[in-house]
Amino acid sequence: MAQALLARKLAEAGAAGSVHSAGLLRAGEPPPREVVAAMAAYRLDVAAHRSRVVSAADLSAADLVLAMAREQVRHAVVIAPAAWPRIFTLRELVRRGQEIGPRAPGQPVAEWLARIHQGRDRAALLGDSPADDVADPMGGPPQGYLVTADLLDQMISRLVELGWGRIRPCAPRRSGSG
Repeated sequence: MAQALLARKLAEAGAAGSVHSAGLLRAGEPPPREVVAAMAAYRLDVAAHRSRVVSAADLSAADLVLAMAREQVRHAVVIAPAAWPRIFTLRELVRRGQEIGPRAPGQPVAEWLARIHQGRDRAALLGDSPADDVADPMGGPPQGYLVTADLLDQMISRLVELGWGRIRPCAPRRSGSG
């Protein structure tokens, strides 16, 4: 969900770059039907997506790595320690970006991320926190996927606004009348 939303938001902001998705579980899996339905509400078709397992090469090559939970950041930092300054949970990056302010016009993204990274402590990666983690709706009711999609849309909109300029959230298309 985050990949599809982020790719759209960056394109809307006119930002060059590519967005890839990789995780910790099996490769080659299609998205759950609840994810496909949740993204369809945002006019995004993710049915052809297949999961990939993240590699050290992926992490080392990325300008920015976004995870949904600190558990994923911990894993990424273990397999690619040098990438630590570029690996954040989505919520952490938005929170810290709001604290330091938006990227200045013409400022390299790497420089802005380095400012956001300043003062981070690896010990903050321990445990679970609703402040920095996006809850995984997997296995929950379909409504949970819609709630997560809405949260991701809001957080990604804020991130792209901070880093690449003003955009507006994608209002999901709700079925039914009224």
